[in-house]
Amino acid sequence: MAFHTGPAPYRPLRPGLGAISLGTAFLVALTGCTSSKDGSTASSATALTVGTTDQVTSLDPAGAWDAGSGTVESEVYATLLSQKNGSAAVSPDLATGIRLTGPKEYTVTLQKGLKFANGHELTASDVKFSFDRDLKIADENGPSSLLYNLASVAAPDPTTVVFTLKSANDTLFPQVLSTAAGYVVDEQVFPADKILDDRSIVAAKPWNGPYGVKSYDKNSLVSFTANAEYKGQLGTPKTKNVQLKYYTDAGNLKLDVQQGTIDAVYRTLTTTDLDDLAKQKDIKVHTGSGNGIRYIVFDLASQPYGTKAKNADAKKALAVRQAVADSVDRSQLAQQVYKNTYQPLYSSVPDGLTGATPSFKSLYGDKKGGPDKAAAAARLKAAQVSTPVTLNLQYNSDHYGSSSADEYALIKSQLEATGLFKVNLQSTEWTQYGKDRVKHLYPLYQLGWYADYLDADNYLSPFYSANSWVANGYDDSAVRALIQKEETQTDATKRTELLKQAQDRAAAQVPLLPLLQGSTAIVTRTDVSGVPVELDATYQFRWAGLSKK
Repeated sequence: MAFHTGPAPYRPLRPGLGAISLGTAFLVALTGCTSSKDGSTASSATALTVGTTDQVTSLDPAGAWDAGSGTVESEVYATLLSQKNGSAAVSPDLATGIRLTGPKEYTVTLQKGLKFANGHELTASDVKFSFDRDLKIADENGPSSLLYNLASVAAPDPTTVVFTLKSANDTLFPQVLSTAAGYVVDEQVFPADKILDDRSIVAAKPWNGPYGVKSYDKNSLVSFTANAEYKGQLGTPKTKNVQLKYYTDAGNLKLDVQQGTIDAVYRTLTTTDLDDLAKQKDIKVHTGSGNGIRYIVFDLASQPYGTKAKNADAKKALAVRQAVADSVDRSQLAQQVYKNTYQPLYSSVPDGLTGATPSFKSLYGDKKGGPDKAAAAARLKAAQVSTPVTLNLQYNSDHYGSSSADEYALIKSQLEATGLFKVNLQSTEWTQYGKDRVKHLYPLYQLGWYADYLDADNYLSPFYSANSWVANGYDDSAVRALIQKEETQTDATKRTELLKQAQDRAAAQVPLLPLLQGSTAIVTRTDVSGVPVELDATYQFRWAGLSKK
């Protein structure tokens, strides 16, 4: 790794990452907007209305790491570094530059004269406060686990921030600064040791992103207005006023798209909805690359024979997980539920990323990617597991889309068809889902993932490292060691081998079961122009570049 002492701006240290060919991170539908259902004006030439089914967990960046919350947070909070539209490379946003000033030290220089929308100055002290706060709170549904290598933060003067890392040669850390863990908050507003409620945040106006929140009715309607204090690289929004309207039913969302009563849709419409919208002459459906994956998590405490069960037995618990892996038919899920807009996934790392290894394909089922009832039965018999095994399987349809109901109904059918399992299927709304899963209330449950930065590590460390975001009780010292080594390995060949070893070992233990990765879809209409999505590593929807023609 090159060592720089001068003030040269940061350039990506991992260029040439392969684009992910398949991965559904979002759906954006753009339509003309004339009036709302009650007849009131919903948009004009200078205003846009966005529809979504994806609910907000929290407006406090330390307390949420989900797409619904991120939709709002990415507009109202800024980071030191971010990605420009169309690029996976990070470059200065609130910062003017970043440089490596020691093997374990990055120094960031802030722009001068930065302010929050409330008039408070934004200085290096706020930056230090934000990162210290994230680590101190360490909310189980927050992004603090991304700061795995951060040892300390210093603010020697108002425009200088020094990050000291635990391990040397961490070329991924600049990417981490551009993620949800890197949002800078107002230290005069946010408490240092607890999550702040949404209403208090909105009242204090601590915005430093392209927009600020003008009015807030949680998971009903949020109004945004451009933030004049934002000086970052995303620039001045083309549209000053935006509304974010929440739907509990994707069918109503689709109807409003068709009727032109909203200008944009961000998450989540079904594949069938996409097909129908593509047939409208004034709407065009675009598909492209993405990085989203869908998977099942095994809670190692509450799963059958889990560590907190009365009949706890590690050997039997592993056999159950492996037998489930033998029994799921990913190709059938992709074809019947998603019409092959999703493809089978055999690792937590999506196909197309450097280091992706389809470990589950060779370990389970027919060893070619398909299911095998006999293999599942043999595993359970060898571990002396009585069948059928009762599985309590949880899923969510308001965050991961209404197709989740069909997806998990089919998984239930596949598992029960083996005669080895009895599946109890339940669904919970997202705002409760996140709270319950980290309390080990769901023995098996659905999750999805969208990359914070475009690297295989972002599909390993949040799942398998100590204090992982998944928080399912999995902790393997060998896997942790492999992840720590790959994060600081500068030799590409050696790093790829470490990534492979980590995936192989984790797959053998099945703490989670990867299912699918899919394609991104954007639907546009002719009376809305601009770039509706930041086509970067995160594929984060942004509306700052949208305007009415």
